[in-house]
This record gives sequence, C-alpha cells and structure tokens, in this order.
Amino acid sequence: MSASPRPSVRQRRLAAELRRLREDRRLTGDDVAAELSWSTAKVSRIENARTGARISDVRRLLELYGVNGPHLDELVALAQDAAEKGWWEEYRDLIGGYPDFIAMEAEASSIRQWESHVMPGLLQTEDYARSVISGWNALATITPRELERRLEVRLRRQQLLQRVPRPAELSLVIDESVLRRRVGNASVMRAQIEHLLALVELDNVRLQVLPLEGPHPVMEGSFTLLEFTPVHDVIFPDVVHTESLAVSHFEDEKVTHMYRLAYQALSDSALDLPDSRRAISSALALWQ
Repeated sequence: MSASPRPSVRQRRLAAELRRLREDRRLTGDDVAAELSWSTAKVSRIENARTGARISDVRRLLELYGVNGPHLDELVALAQDAAEKGWWEEYRDLIGGYPDFIAMEAEASSIRQWESHVMPGLLQTEDYARSVISGWNALATITPRELERRLEVRLRRQQLLQRVPRPAELSLVIDESVLRRRVGNASVMRAQIEHLLALVELDNVRLQVLPLEGPHPVMEGSFTLLEFTPVHDVIFPDVVHTESLAVSHFEDEKVTHMYRLAYQALSDSALDLPDSRRAISSALALWQ
C-alpha cells in the first residue's frame, strides 16, 4: 500500500502565506467561511495544506484579503506551481519518507551534506548506486524491478545539480574513508572517483575531504541540511534529513541550526578545496 502523500514544499508555502494574510486582516476561519459561503473545515484544509487549493479558490481568498498588483500575480503563480505534480510522485510506493525528502531536495536552493559512509547519492555513478541499493537485500528482499526504480530515482535526483536556470548549490564534506571503502569492484570505484573529480569542477559544487589522520570535531552520522530561499516572497523553513536504517526529517529551527553548526565545524576541520581535489586524485591509485 502506498503512503499518503505529504504536501509539497510549494503547497506548504502557499498554505502558510494564505494563513498569514488572513491573520493580518484579523479574520478568523469562520469569518472567511461566512464571506465565501464555504465550510470552516475547507478554510482549515487549505491553510494546513491538507488539500490542494484550486486556483479559483485562491483567487477568491486573495480578493477577500485585498491582495492585488505584483503580490497577487506572485501568489497565483505559486498556486499554479503548487498544483503541478513533481516527477517523484510516481515513486510514492517506495518505503519510508524517501519521496518526501526528494520533493524537498528538488526545491532546495542550497544543500549542505556530511557523509561518513558512502558517496553522496547526488554524486554517485549508476554502477556505484546499483551496488549501494543492492546492499539493502541483506535487510529486506528488493525485487529487480524495485531496484531499477530506486536507481531511476537516484539518477533523476542528480539533475538538480545542472538544472536551468538555477542549479542547486551543493556543499559537502565526506570522510576520507568514503574514498577508500570498496563499493562494487575496483572498476566501479575507479569510475566513481573519476566522476567525482569531474563534478567538483562545477561552480555550484563544493567538496571537501575530512582526512582520517586529522581531528574529527563532531562524531555525528551522515546528515543533509536543505535550505530554501523565498519563492514569491514566501519563506519555507530549513530541513535536516538523516538516513540510516530509517529516514527522519527535522524542521525545528533550533535543531536545524545545531546541524548547521555541526556542518561548519566539519568543514573547518576538512581539507581545503585544492587539497581535497588532490586527496580524491590520490584515491584513484587505490583502485588501479
């Protein structure tokens, strides 16, 4: 059975802005329902993104709140964006909260990631990713079809690094052990390291290596911090994603700030960009 879809980032942005506009006008949900001949429950569902807001309903709300000019155009555009389904929706039957993370990752403007075990998914080659995903068979059987679908997801996610017009800004710190830990065979590892060297040449990718012999300031497992710039002047909170045997998301401001500090500490202790490139190049010799 597929999991119930959670609202997308765009839907939640729209819902939050509609709620803010109502509160700024000192209107209650009951007031809005009476003015528009709706039920109070409908107003609540829209403001909590429990249902997709129809464009016509959004226009009626904006008219009631006296929104016009550029702000009106921006919010209608946001409503139109929110009504569109992302490509990841066809993978909703995958386990856990993974599709929800993909939806947030796809709309993040900046991604900060610490990886202590394997190559980050956004940087994996197809063969490396296949080997990683196949490893889950030790915990639960993955059919060949499911493996291929998971692989499709991972490769499609990577498109955000080269999307037009605004590719995501990706900043990573990886443990040196990631370069030394064999995934697949030597040929897979060699191709993966070569792929990594090509990716670090992208202007929007910043990759540092935390050396094994250096200080390790934060003994924390892998995590990803997603940051969002305002869209149509509507703010969305930063999100921390952790993934081990289960998937967790955190949006509390104190928690996301803690992880931001953790990432900065790891970055400060890691090699600088030129030395990190040299460390990656040196790792090629391990897989000849």
